[in-house]
Amino acid sequence: MKRVDEVATKLLGKAYTALDGRSQKVLHHVAEGKHIARDVTAEYEKETTFGQRCADRVASFGGSWTFVGLFATAMLTWVGINSFLLRGQGRAFDPYPYILLNLFLSMLAAIQAPVILMSQNRHAERDRLNAEHDYEVNLKAELDIMLLHEKMDLLRKKQWEELLAIQQEQLAILSDLIRKKTLSP
Repeated sequence: MKRVDEVATKLLGKAYTALDGRSQKVLHHVAEGKHIARDVTAEYEKETTFGQRCADRVASFGGSWTFVGLFATAMLTWVGINSFLLRGQGRAFDPYPYILLNLFLSMLAAIQAPVILMSQNRHAERDRLNAEHDYEVNLKAELDIMLLHEKMDLLRKKQWEELLAIQQEQLAILSDLIRKKTLSP
């Protein structure tokens, strides 16, 4: 826990306890050197109920060109059959203004609309979870980069110190050689 507190203070400038739950989770992963990426969609799909999967299928089919084509064909067939029967025999099972067809269309819309809304709500929830996960991954990547910068700075500082020490040694040796040369005839 001490390492997590240090990382929080050093990288985020806040105490660990002052951070929200997602940031605390990310800091644990950074401090422990663990990865945070995971397949959120697969996890979410494991928890779907039968009704949710049905809603997704209905929304998928209801929003397709296949549905539009079949729907237009069914309506034209309904109107054509009723118009043909009315014209030829003088009686149709649903004469113009096609009240029975309007009833079926209203029932279809009344059932299909809430199912599509359920599916959209589920997709919005999954998108929200994906966005939260993306935030966590991005925050961890940013913190890891900050730690790498710190390590690089320390490494560079150590190398400069070593170079300065070597230079001091070389200057001492050079001074020694110059002194010996000036002292010798």
